Order: sequence, then structure tokens, then C-alpha cells
Amino acid sequence: MLISRVAAAFRKGGVPFAVVGGYAVALHGAVRGTVDLDLILRLRRKDFIAAAEALAGLGLKPKLPVTAGEVFDFRKEYIARKNLVAWSFWNPADPSEMVDVVITHDLAKMDVVTLRLGGEGVPVVSRKDLIAMKKESARAQDLEDVKALESLDR
Repeated sequence: MLISRVAAAFRKGGVPFAVVGGYAVALHGAVRGTVDLDLILRLRRKDFIAAAEALAGLGLKPKLPVTAGEVFDFRKEYIARKNLVAWSFWNPADPSEMVDVVITHDLAKMDVVTLRLGGEGVPVVSRKDLIAMKKESARAQDLEDVKALESLDR
């Protein structure tokens, strides 16, 4: 399973991360199907570089022809001028394997919980912070995710 392989590679590479996006919605207990794995990192150059190395070790390649250092160095410009919110990776040998590293938020400012997937713990952004991220995005699917996550309290 991609999420387990990525988590193991990031742990081995010393990359602090947390799951966000559709996988996080599902791990929190709401029904949600998704293909890509969305992650968040600390906004530190060394973490971007280590994440790229870990993903490359799994056969994943960036969709854009930019290095980890460039994504980090020009992150604000990419967000403002190109509306880039995630640094995307894919596996040419298995195009269904996709990972998006969200570049608009800093893991250091997020609350993270450990949720169980199979027999292992996976760091996931807290439901409160996930809801805030999804409200900020305001895409139709994200607003549906907010409803689903908020309904878990009822």
C-alpha cells in the first residue's frame, strides 16, 4: 500500500510529515475515496530535499522539472504566480501511485494525531486543522469533506 511505503521511507529518511487530503479524511473515519496521497511537511529546505530523496527511492518522480531546493526557495512565488498548491510526484511504472506534497501549509503549525492503518501508526493532521485547511481551499470536494468530518461529531 502506497501510504505505508511512503511512511516507512519518510521515517527512514528522518522526514517529519503528516497525511492530509482524502486519505486523512478517511483515516479520521469519514467515507472518502481518493487516489493520490497528500502530505504536509515542515517548511524547511532540508525536509523538502529529504522528502524528494525518499520519494525517489520509491520510484516516484516529480511531475514538474524542478528540484526540491527550487520548490522550497521559490515556494511563495509558485503559489502566488502559478497557483501551485502542491508539489506532485508519480510513479512512471504505476501511474496510479501519486503523492502530492502540499506547499501552502507548515507542518510545524499543525496539530498532528497518530491514527492506525493496518498495524501501524500514521501521522495525520488533526480533524480540526484538516477542516480548516479544507475550508480555506473551498473546492467543492473539500467542502463535502468538511461536512463529512463535522458530521463525525454528531
